[in-house]
Amino acid sequence: MSLFSRFLGRQDPSAFRVEPPVVSAATSGTSDPNPEVFNLGFGGGGSRVKTLPPVTPVIAQRHATVFSCCNIIAGDMSKVPLKVMQRTKTGQEVQVREHPAGYLLNVEAAPMVPAKLARFALVYAYALRGRSYAYSPRDGGGELTLIDVLHPDHCSLLRAGRARFYEFEDGAGIYRRSPSRSMLHLRYMAEDGWTGRSPIEVAAESMGLALAGQEAAARSASGSMLRAYIKMEDSYEDEEDYVRNAKRLRGAIDDPETNGIPIVGGGDDIKRLDLSAADQQLLESRKFDREQIAGIYRMPPSKLQMLEYGVKANGQQQAIDYKTDCLLHWSVLAEDSLQLGILTEAERRQGLFLRHDFDALMQATTKERYSAQKDAVGGPFKTPNEARVSEGLPPIDGGDVLNPAPNMTRKGASEKGDEDDE
Repeated sequence: MSLFSRFLGRQDPSAFRVEPPVVSAATSGTSDPNPEVFNLGFGGGGSRVKTLPPVTPVIAQRHATVFSCCNIIAGDMSKVPLKVMQRTKTGQEVQVREHPAGYLLNVEAAPMVPAKLARFALVYAYALRGRSYAYSPRDGGGELTLIDVLHPDHCSLLRAGRARFYEFEDGAGIYRRSPSRSMLHLRYMAEDGWTGRSPIEVAAESMGLALAGQEAAARSASGSMLRAYIKMEDSYEDEEDYVRNAKRLRGAIDDPETNGIPIVGGGDDIKRLDLSAADQQLLESRKFDREQIAGIYRMPPSKLQMLEYGVKANGQQQAIDYKTDCLLHWSVLAEDSLQLGILTEAERRQGLFLRHDFDALMQATTKERYSAQKDAVGGPFKTPNEARVSEGLPPIDGGDVLNPAPNMTRKGASEKGDEDDE
């Protein structure tokens, strides 16, 4: 830098910092994708068996079991409160009720967007596609202003060294490039920590078999059991004869009166591509469309109305298994990703974290609740007023005193008994 430049306070242009180039990382989509590309199976899980149908999350959700698993997981995680908690130095976990994130997560995520609707969309895409995104900017004071859910196919992940950036169009139609601190990025089975993978894409061949069985059943129900290609003789006088014969063969295949046995000419040949009855029986015996998909999502069979695996007598234990084996598996990963975008680093260092209140799903019967409250009050464990408040009842006078243990009496009661003896 010259002396004249120093005197004027100007800097040499070569001294300016050069930002590292931002390049495309393993993306989950493009800024302007073609929906047909995602439906054809490009970028999805492929199979070595070319005759199996393409497997993508968009196609797989047409299967009732896939939709049920994603719908149950997203529905149960969105209908329970997502609380902002704090772990104190003594290890006690208390709810932080005045945190602004509590309103965005449970009441209104964005202008006129219910929080439960936004959380359902995030978790559904997270379970189906293995990734979901939401734009979460902050104001000048550093407080979160909204949670704007984004379509997974309309968001691209970029990187500059270890930093990550996202390109997307927000709900206001503004094209943005945002750093990771202003984004919610839920990813499942991310081998590199960033690129989420769908369980459907990982288990592509098993899912392809389930989809093949469903497509074969649908064609059977429609009355056209035969899916094939036709090899026609190449000895026609003109194009009109060729087209007429092609229409005749196609009509013979689709005609329900043929009962799957079309009448063809001497030089015509039909190559069948559909699943045979033996293949369909194999698919039925393996039950890919239920047990395998339920296993992929860690979903208990009873939640999918597969009641042959349990009866209502052990329904409470099934609910516990569903919470521990399925919901906690999906919710813990989602909570960790959410709190990185919602809570600041200072708040996380102070012990703040997010947690789904799944106790709302484990409600006991009225008799069981009252019996538990009675035991808690007489334990002593809870005061009568604490038990009344938890049941939505107003407190009473004298209800803030713990009842003694069964082998003890209150001091006031003992003195009254002495007076009666005198």
